[in-house]
Amino acid sequence: MTCHNCQSICKRSGKHRNGLQRYSCKQCRKTFTEDHTRPLAEMRLPMDKAESILKLLVEGMSLRSIERVTGVHRDTIMRLLLLAGERSQQLMDSKMRNLRPRYLEIDEIWTYVGKKRRNIRKDDPSDIGDQWVTVAIDAETKLIPSFMIGKRLRQDTHVFLFDLYKRLDGRTQLTTDGLNHYTMAVPMCFGLDVDFAQLTKMFGDYGQTGPEGRYSPSPIKGVVSKVRSGDPDPDHISTSFIERSNLTMRMQMRRFTRLTNAFSKKLSHLKAAVALHFAHYNLCRVHSSLRVTPAMQIGRAHV
Repeated sequence: MTCHNCQSICKRSGKHRNGLQRYSCKQCRKTFTEDHTRPLAEMRLPMDKAESILKLLVEGMSLRSIERVTGVHRDTIMRLLLLAGERSQQLMDSKMRNLRPRYLEIDEIWTYVGKKRRNIRKDDPSDIGDQWVTVAIDAETKLIPSFMIGKRLRQDTHVFLFDLYKRLDGRTQLTTDGLNHYTMAVPMCFGLDVDFAQLTKMFGDYGQTGPEGRYSPSPIKGVVSKVRSGDPDPDHISTSFIERSNLTMRMQMRRFTRLTNAFSKKLSHLKAAVALHFAHYNLCRVHSSLRVTPAMQIGRAHV
């Protein structure tokens, strides 16, 4: 080990209280510990406590509930969420590459940051207000190759579709809802490497009238599928899997639940929570497809 200050050879000098090897330089008399990584960066939260907090977050518990259960301040929990969200986004960007899904489904889910659109003022920042989470899912493996948080605008649709296209390797069949932006954006981003169809659902009036009607889902009066490009398989023109995934997202994150006072106060918090959710979701899908049992995990730990 060489000294970081004078580049001379150092000798061992006991152990640090965290178990790391300490070194001492006889020339400049400086001491330092061996190089090591810090999973939590500058946070001094114990790893077991951090793991417990992340488990509660992905299971849908609110920040204040986690604060009461773990005894950790909510600001510390939020800093941990931001760090975990950043690492989750990096993990998704690095691993979700060169994919070959046969059938992809795309849909959007609505939420808001700070306040709803009707309450926005002229001097409010652009991050405040309605936000849309656009998600793609592989209909066979149920993996989420790409997602994006933004406005429901044409340019945001192009950015999401081009990012999705760069993660794929080969031709795929793509099904979206009836949003008009996809009609031009999909051919521009995918070119001839896609079999593209749109599925439009027509909803009727609420089943009940009055205050009770807001809790009742709108009945579906009809479904219209339209082929936009290529030769998609009619049996796989569907958005059922992505809609079920959106329901899972709404149930697992308090900030997405309807008719409550739960919402994101900052766009960065929303992005971190969504990134953590999808990283955990994909890992669960991978483990279930591999069918890893606890005995297998113990055996691998000894290898």
